[in-house]
Amino acid sequence: MTSSKPYLVRALYEWILDNDNTPYILVDISSDQVIIPSGIASDGKVVLNLAPSAIQHLEMTNQHVSFSARFSGVAENIYCPITSLMAIYARENGEGMMFPGEESDADDDQPDENNKPAKGPTLTVIK
Repeated sequence: MTSSKPYLVRALYEWILDNDNTPYILVDISSDQVIIPSGIASDGKVVLNLAPSAIQHLEMTNQHVSFSARFSGVAENIYCPITSLMAIYARENGEGMMFPGEESDADDDQPDENNKPAKGPTLTVIK
């Protein structure tokens, strides 16, 4: 089956907006595919505001989240693979969901060092 993560991200995004809150995403920037302005990340992570008033051209697919936003008055294009998303939550109350780190497809078929199958993805509710 395909990953449920992009579907959950889209659903939570709409739920957060429907409740008049501000959707934020937490992104792991360690992937070379993540495109963000330099200097906005801290400790290998960045929090991005996805409020419709703060961004333009939002695209949420099964492979990525992308949009345009202004940083220090300069328009920038942002690109985050779905695998880099660590969480989506409401700024006002922290309600949302955190996602565990993902391994590459090649690693999924390999047993870990104790010869046990690799553990599948799990989800955690953030309150």
